[in-house]
Amino acid sequence: MSKPLTDHEKRKQISVRGIAGLGDVAEIKKSFNRHLHFTLVKDRNVATPRDYYFALAHTVRDLLVGRWIRTQQYYYEKDPKRIHYLSLEFYMGRTLQNTMINLGLQNACDEAIYQLGLDLEELEEIEEDAGLGNGGLGRLAACFLDSMASLGLAAYGYGIRYEFGIFNQKITKGWQVEEADDWLRYGNPWEKARPEYMLPVHFYGRVAHTPEGPKWVETQVVLAMPYDTPVPGYKNNTVNTMRLWSAKAPNDFNLQEFNVGDYIQAVLDRNLAENISRVLYPNDNFFEGKELRLKQEYFVVAATLQDIIRRFKSSKFGCRDPVRTSFETFHEKVAIQLNDTHPALAIPELMRILVDIERLDWEKAWEITTKTCAYTNHTVLPEALERWPVHMFEKLLPRHLQIIYEINQRHLDRVAAMYPGDNDRLCRMSLIEEGDPKRINMAHLCVVGSHAVNGVARIHSDIVKTTVFKDFCDIEPEKFQNKTNGITPRRWLLLCNPGLADIIAEKIGEDFLTDLFQLKKLLDFVNDEMFIRDVAKVKQENKLKFAAYLESEYKVKINPESIFDIQVKRIHEYKRQLLNCLHVITLYNRIRKEPNKKFVPRTVMIGGKAAPGYHMAKMIIKLFTSVGEVVNHDPVVGDQLKVIFLENYRVSLAQKVIPAADLSEQISTAGTEASGTGNMKFMLNGALTIGTMDGANVEMAEEAGEENLFIFGMRVEDVEAMDKKGYNAREYYERLPELKQVMDQISTGFFSPKEPELFKDVVNMLMNHDRFKVFADYEAYISCQKKVNELYRNPKEWTKKVIRNIAASGKFSSDRTIAEYAREIWGVEPSDVKIPPPNEPRE
Repeated sequence: MSKPLTDHEKRKQISVRGIAGLGDVAEIKKSFNRHLHFTLVKDRNVATPRDYYFALAHTVRDLLVGRWIRTQQYYYEKDPKRIHYLSLEFYMGRTLQNTMINLGLQNACDEAIYQLGLDLEELEEIEEDAGLGNGGLGRLAACFLDSMASLGLAAYGYGIRYEFGIFNQKITKGWQVEEADDWLRYGNPWEKARPEYMLPVHFYGRVAHTPEGPKWVETQVVLAMPYDTPVPGYKNNTVNTMRLWSAKAPNDFNLQEFNVGDYIQAVLDRNLAENISRVLYPNDNFFEGKELRLKQEYFVVAATLQDIIRRFKSSKFGCRDPVRTSFETFHEKVAIQLNDTHPALAIPELMRILVDIERLDWEKAWEITTKTCAYTNHTVLPEALERWPVHMFEKLLPRHLQIIYEINQRHLDRVAAMYPGDNDRLCRMSLIEEGDPKRINMAHLCVVGSHAVNGVARIHSDIVKTTVFKDFCDIEPEKFQNKTNGITPRRWLLLCNPGLADIIAEKIGEDFLTDLFQLKKLLDFVNDEMFIRDVAKVKQENKLKFAAYLESEYKVKINPESIFDIQVKRIHEYKRQLLNCLHVITLYNRIRKEPNKKFVPRTVMIGGKAAPGYHMAKMIIKLFTSVGEVVNHDPVVGDQLKVIFLENYRVSLAQKVIPAADLSEQISTAGTEASGTGNMKFMLNGALTIGTMDGANVEMAEEAGEENLFIFGMRVEDVEAMDKKGYNAREYYERLPELKQVMDQISTGFFSPKEPELFKDVVNMLMNHDRFKVFADYEAYISCQKKVNELYRNPKEWTKKVIRNIAASGKFSSDRTIAEYAREIWGVEPSDVKIPPPNEPRE
């Protein structure tokens, strides 16, 4: 028998990783050594692995820069409509491997690094994640940037360069402990500071009434310093820009006040201004009305709009044509997409610029603003909706408050004309919520100030139209759209699962990477014995690789023959990690009850971060780790059941765990998860889904056939009916003996013998005020999990279902999503024009 291939030899055989041309390999080695020597000033004999990573990163970056400059030059000449994606989060993960893939350089780099006696995968592991996001919303923005570049759109991502991203999670004695994510400690080779485009942002002050109209005066200034990161499209030589703003105090900060004051203190106080971009707020689907957060939201918006207008005015077209001193065509050249309400201040800020500075009349300015802006809604949970106190605006952004009042007045006048005497409706639709304190409803501001409003999965968009924004939809139904989320197949298939990408390419060619609908062709092979075997083999290799990773990192041994049952996402009551937990305990009790029965072995893994201030989420983690302590050390159980909490779940860990999953847990209460995108990643990577009819699960079931997913539980209609009649948890507790046993174990301290009362808050919530109705779906979930076991006993039938799922996942490419945004919201066409590379002359 031949000896097994090394990782490097295996990677070499994967054609989708690009050709390792001899010239390329030699050039890369030369550049690598040059950077090691001249950029890092290191000799080979003192260089550390980190030096090698930086040398390679700089080498790859050099190959990007020519394309980046050429792309921007191309936009300047062609002057297309530009898309500006505004988001307070961009959850990018690592950049090195993604860049190599999109430039078609992966095998060349692998070979070059191998010839230098180094291992590419080891170097890739040194890179820090860019963790500038919490979860789905921030990762969606990152996938969208990849798709916009790959579709040749002139697009820009605008956000904040947080000095500290999402915290690193440590598990200590079963509890989550947070530590700061100092991701820039060693420098970031992928960004380029652009001090020449630094811009002022104003806060506080007052509104002066002058003969020329209102002026915002006596403000405090903070400077916004842009840092640009290249965003390469997939093999089309397009390189777009993500521009992140960092806060900088002006040099006269706190020294301008004719103060005899304390010079030292004044310089130290610069931190106050620079704190704006210090840290990402770690809340997912929860609004915390802190002044620093409002400052962050205005900071990104004010800097970005100045940048957009500068570019609009100075474009080549504008240089020779007076039409560009006019804003008449602004919305034909500029699109602004608001990723949730976080950048909602773009609407009043654009109005302020047009009315106060550019001197347009209100009606014209409003027409331009609404035609330029569009809003994506990401949640219907009431606790997540941004409602800022009026008094905070009065202090921080007095002119914007006036503008919002004026927008509201004109909006309500219009509604009143359509519904005379309907005062309730005016109250419901107002941008200002009466109460103590009075608040500004940012979602209402976005709906009124945008020409398009979209949800992120069909069921979510329907809920948006029929409940959250029903009154608005009654008036302007044409404004409301659906854009079902997607994921980039470059990162979420080719990069993280090259083995699967390769066997797919063998069957249907490589074009699926830019046209994921082509995966449908795999249906021809659903009964092909060889293909079934190959798909199962790739999954088994991924499971072995992940098991080895867990053993090396966390010293835990798991059974690679077991079902890898995985739920990774932020910890939240609505995502119902507790339901998963109840199933695990039920399974444990069944094994203990019949110790001689052959159970289908499972490894249940949960991973995800809890917001630091979210008590219940932290208790859920502690419960799960405590259950693991008991289950994993019970000799009766053996390796039939293992319970593992995956510490510090993040993009780079997702790339390891998702390809190894057999079962994907998507079990939110119907009507609560707007879309989900992890669900799509698991589907594309050959896991089967157990889930409710919520978010994009509905469309996944529609694409693959409901019989190819494990669908269970209440539908939205059932949840609504239960809300009407009232949900009584105790009724289930009394009726279902297994559920009663599980709850009694948790509440009597079976899993916390040293502290029997530890989980009383969790038990109390589940029994008396569970908004998400965990018990109502318990029975259906347990019996659905039984079906999972039965199918897993028949590996061939299981793998056929896997193939049907992969074949049906084409709809869930972010390329499809972005093509829909482009055509139906932004009014631009995706282009497959390949910009000539830097080594070829331009036409």
